[in-house]
Amino acid sequence: MKVFINKIIPDYGLGLLEQAGVEVTMWREPSVLTREQAIAFCKEHDAFLSAGQAGLDEGFFRECSHLKVVALHSVGFDGVDIAAATQLGIPIGNTPNVLNKATAETALLLMLTVARRALYLHRKIKKGEWGVSQPTLDLGFDLAGKTLGIVGLGRIGAELARMCTQSWGMKVVYHNRTRNEEAEREFGATWLPFEELLEQSDCVSVHTALTEETRGLFGYEQFKRMKPRAVFINTARGGVHREDELIRALQEGLIYGAGLDVTDPEPMEPDNPLLEMDNAVVFPHIGSSTVETRNEMSRCAAENILAGLKGERLPYPVNPEVYG
Repeated sequence: MKVFINKIIPDYGLGLLEQAGVEVTMWREPSVLTREQAIAFCKEHDAFLSAGQAGLDEGFFRECSHLKVVALHSVGFDGVDIAAATQLGIPIGNTPNVLNKATAETALLLMLTVARRALYLHRKIKKGEWGVSQPTLDLGFDLAGKTLGIVGLGRIGAELARMCTQSWGMKVVYHNRTRNEEAEREFGATWLPFEELLEQSDCVSVHTALTEETRGLFGYEQFKRMKPRAVFINTARGGVHREDELIRALQEGLIYGAGLDVTDPEPMEPDNPLLEMDNAVVFPHIGSSTVETRNEMSRCAAENILAGLKGERLPYPVNPEVYG
């Protein structure tokens, strides 16, 4: 059995595949594979381990209908035509749960960086503008005692809420389609309608999947509803906010600042105004970028590949309906 991997993954997962006797082809070049290149490689292999490959649409799966399994080196699968893969009997696996803490820590890092104006102040040092300290100059704000609004209180959102309530005594409000009663019991989270959450929160952190319902959920009108001293954080998917309207809201001072680990598109263009704004911080999608988390992601992906090659049910399936 042969598996194709489109990027370099950690040795941890790679070793599991090699120890099982699977023949591995891994793309090690710095250039990103095109959809056509990925199809050509997949046609010569039995399985595909995909780390952020674009173009996994219906056409891709029809061209590669022989694949026994596609394992994603990610938890998100909004860029994959799951329905097409299921129709063709191809199981799709992802890496759930293993990046919850790392992504929550990234959201917290963004909250702190924006609230304390850390990146802006770092730039001032580089420009030689440290100058004389003044008691009222360049002040940020405390997170302690503030209200954290979470849109999408799932596992990652719950990790962030746990950190913020335990460390700073923050009040947690949230908006989900369904109530998270466990979170309400554990750290006193309060469900609110979306508009009320925007109005009451000092920090709004997005942890929802990208769907037709959530695409463009945050635009100018939503930022207008938020407090002028509020912070917007997105570590979920760039498509959840409308970037041009976020830029406008920041320029007009509708909100205090924004911290993004996701953009639309990715990578972001180097001349994007957000990169030069004093009240914005942008990370290059580092939510899962720790040694421990990436090792665990590679383990999950490898286990999905091995199960799929054996014709067994994937341990982490995205489309369990493929098994009928």
